[in-house]
Amino acid sequence: MFSRREFLMAATATSALLGSGMAGSWSKLMAQQGLSEETLLAMEPKGNVTLVHITDIHAQLKPLYFREPSINLGIGDVSGKPPHVTGADFLKLYDIAPGSPDAYALTSEDFVSLAKTYGRMGGLDRVATIIKRIRAERGADNCLLLDGGDTWQGSYTANKTLGQDMITVMNSLQPDAMTGHWEFTYGTDRVNEILESLPFAFLGSNIYDNEWDEPAFEAWKMFERGGTKIAVVGQAFPYTPIANPRWMIPGWSFGIREEDIAAHVEEARAEGAELVVLLSHNGFDVDRKLASRVDGIDVILTGHTHDALPEPVIVNDTLVIASGSNGKFVSRLDLDVKDGKLKGYSYRLIPVFSDVITPDADMVALIDEVRAPYEAELSRKIGTTENLLYRRGNFNGTFDDLICQALIEQRDAQISLSPGFRWGTSLLPGQDITVEDLHNACAMTYPAAYRSSMNGQMLKDILEDVADNLFNPDPYYQQGGDMVRVGGMGYTIDPNKEIGSRITEMVLLETGESIDPAKDYTVAGWASVNEDTEGPAIWDVVENHLSKNPTVKLPDNQSVKVIA
Repeated sequence: MFSRREFLMAATATSALLGSGMAGSWSKLMAQQGLSEETLLAMEPKGNVTLVHITDIHAQLKPLYFREPSINLGIGDVSGKPPHVTGADFLKLYDIAPGSPDAYALTSEDFVSLAKTYGRMGGLDRVATIIKRIRAERGADNCLLLDGGDTWQGSYTANKTLGQDMITVMNSLQPDAMTGHWEFTYGTDRVNEILESLPFAFLGSNIYDNEWDEPAFEAWKMFERGGTKIAVVGQAFPYTPIANPRWMIPGWSFGIREEDIAAHVEEARAEGAELVVLLSHNGFDVDRKLASRVDGIDVILTGHTHDALPEPVIVNDTLVIASGSNGKFVSRLDLDVKDGKLKGYSYRLIPVFSDVITPDADMVALIDEVRAPYEAELSRKIGTTENLLYRRGNFNGTFDDLICQALIEQRDAQISLSPGFRWGTSLLPGQDITVEDLHNACAMTYPAAYRSSMNGQMLKDILEDVADNLFNPDPYYQQGGDMVRVGGMGYTIDPNKEIGSRITEMVLLETGESIDPAKDYTVAGWASVNEDTEGPAIWDVVENHLSKNPTVKLPDNQSVKVIA
C-alpha cells in the first residue's frame, strides 16, 4: 500500500498515464508540480558562502499544520508591501499558481483542502535532512547555520523540561549562533544555566546589565567560512521586558539600540569582516527600517513576526530574509563574496513538506527519546473540532475563539481576552484535539487565567494600546504581535487612526448594549505580565471546557469590524 510520500512522488507518472482529461484536477495539479525531495532541495550553487537560517520554531519537533494569515495589514509606508500581502494578492505578487505546493505553504488560500492534499509540514527530523544535504553539497566549512530564536518555547514537552528537549535536539543540528526572545521567559537563572553549557554562541548585542549599564551578552562573533570573514551580530527581541514579564529577567534591559548595531558593524569591518550578517528577532518592519538607516549590513536574517517570503526584500543594499515559523521552512542563501564585498547571491526558501522529505534517522531517534516520557499524555484525546482551528491573523483566530469561549464559561465572565500571540499550530476540521495540540496553543511559563473587574474605559485603553503596538506607523514602536482576541465583546477598529481614536463602537455581545466607560465588567484572560497573577493554568481552563463540550463547533466570528 502506498504511503502519502510515495503517492505524491508517483502522481506525475499517474497523471501522464491517464491523460489530463481523465486524471482530474488533483492529479493535474500534482503533475504540474512534480513534488519530490529532489525538486524541493535542488539548487544551483553560487559563490563561496552559504547561510542557513531557521527561526521561530516554537518548540515544534514534529510535523504539523500551520495556516498563514489571511489578514496582515501594513500601515503607512509599508502598506501593500511584503509581508503585508496575503492570499490571492500574495500568489499574484510572486507568480505562484493557486493550488500549488507553494500556495499551500505560503498562504491561507484553500488551506483545508490543500492541507489534505499536501499533508503536514515541518518536523526537525526533516529539517535535519535538509541541513545535512546543504552541508554536504556546499561543504561544512562554507556554511553557517543560524537560529533566529523563539526556539525553546511553545510546547508541552518544552514546558515540562524548561526547554531542555529543544536544546538537546538543536545542539545535534550544530548551529553556529542564535539569538532569542521567548527563551528569556524561563527566567534569568534558567537562561544562565543553559548558556553555561551551550556549545555555540548566544548573541544579544542589545541586551544590557541594568546594574552596570554594560553589555550582558556577547554582541557579535566572527566566523571564517569559504575563505571569508563573516561577522554575525545578534539582536534579541527589543521589547522582551514589555511584551513578557519584566520580573522574570529583572537584571537585563533591551531595546532596538540602533546606534549600538551601527557601532558593531563598524567594529566588525575594522577587524576585517568581509560580510556582515544581522541575526535578528526584531520583526520584519523593524528590520526594514533598520536596514534603511544603518549602512554596512549585507544580510538581515529576520524573525519574530513569522513572515515567510520566497524572495529577499532589498533595502539599502541589504538582503532581508524572512524564513517563516514552526519549522515550516529552511532558508538557504548562497553568497558570492570577493575582494571583501558581496558580489552576488542566490536564495531558496525551502518548504519542509514532511511527506516528501525523508526524515533523518538519527534525529528521529533523538526526538523520540526526548518525547518518550510524555508520549502517553501528549496523545491523550480531549475533544474533536468541526472547525479549522488556527491562530494567525491580525484580529482573530478560531483557536483563540475557543480559548475565549472557555474563559467566559469556566471563569464566569462577561468578557474574555486572549493575547495575540503568533505561535500556535493549526488543526483541520474533523481532527481530534489532543493534549499536545492544546499546549501548542498555550504552553508558557506564566499561564494563570485571571478573573477581574474592569470598567469600559480600561477595556478601551487595553485595545488601543495593543492596536498601537501593531499599527503604529513607525515600525520602531511596533511589538510584532496581533490584536488581543476578545470574547463576549465586539468593536470597530480603524488601524490608520492615531492611538486613542482607533477603537469605537464597543458592544457587549450578550445584550447588544454599548460598553459604558464608567461601568464595571467581569473579565477573564490569561498570560498577564503582572507578577503573582492568580488563577488556574489556561490549559486546564480549556480542557475543563472541552470535557463538557467535547465537539468544537464555533460560530463565524464577526465581532471585529475593520475600517479599511
